[in-house]
Amino acid sequence: MAEEDLTRQRIRPSRHGAPPPTRHPLLPLAGRTRADLRRLVRARQRRRWIVGGIAVVVCLVALASYLIAGDPEPGGQSAGGVPGGAGRPSGLPGLEGRDLDAGLVSPGLRPRQRPPSPSPTPPTSAPAVPAVLDAGMAEAPAEVDLTRVGGRDWVHWGLRGTDSTVRKRGGSGEIRDEGGSGRRGGWDDNQESFSWRDGSPVASVSGSSHGVYRCGVGSGFTLAVAADGQPRTVRLYAGVWMARGRLDARLSVGGPSRTLRIEDRHTSRSTEFTIRFQAPKGDRLVLTWTVERAFSDDCGSVGVQAVALR
Repeated sequence: MAEEDLTRQRIRPSRHGAPPPTRHPLLPLAGRTRADLRRLVRARQRRRWIVGGIAVVVCLVALASYLIAGDPEPGGQSAGGVPGGAGRPSGLPGLEGRDLDAGLVSPGLRPRQRPPSPSPTPPTSAPAVPAVLDAGMAEAPAEVDLTRVGGRDWVHWGLRGTDSTVRKRGGSGEIRDEGGSGRRGGWDDNQESFSWRDGSPVASVSGSSHGVYRCGVGSGFTLAVAADGQPRTVRLYAGVWMARGRLDARLSVGGPSRTLRIEDRHTSRSTEFTIRFQAPKGDRLVLTWTVERAFSDDCGSVGVQAVALR
């Protein structure tokens, strides 16, 4: 009843006969037309759109500021532990995934700063070639096949006179006749014979007994064989006539050396010298074959017939 009386008092008409205006908080729009209400709704929607638009603009400005600023620190990391700038596209079409030496900045570097050049790899030096030299001698064979024993190079002297020389066709050219001292002569009655099938200018010979010689103490021949770093074997076919011959074998840049001698006081003697050597490329084996002592006032001499390399 108390509530009903209170309600009646609230709706009691005023002294002018009109009911007092309502004060209900939930009915603020009473007395307005439908058109007024629509205008009010549209105004509220416009306010919401304006507020939302302002928020979007603020977000876009913040994003643009972040993109322009780039990495905050060289080599720094963004939130989540990801390196700054990692995974961002360059913004240039066709450049993603390509290695450009000049232009794109590497992560962690300031603009125009290039990655340091890698340290050059130190060159590895080739192993040193040992200087090896050994020499021996044996009786010369009755027949010598230069094509067989001189697979790399060979030379024969005296076939068509004192200055005649025949070489291996297509040989390495590593054997050099460097002259000597004394007058050179030739003979054609050597006790050993030589043959070949790959010569130049004479292609093939069977059973040549020719050779060349020099008379008198200190006279003789000097030969050289170029080294190439590989083990090589030289065979020198030489002899004496009433003399003692001395063979000195050495390497042109020093190192080991060998000396061998043969002698015949009354007639001739031939031998096969075998020299094995190894030396760096550019070095040479030098062979000096001279009359150390003469047992004839006429012509104590040393001679050479051929030399072969393999």
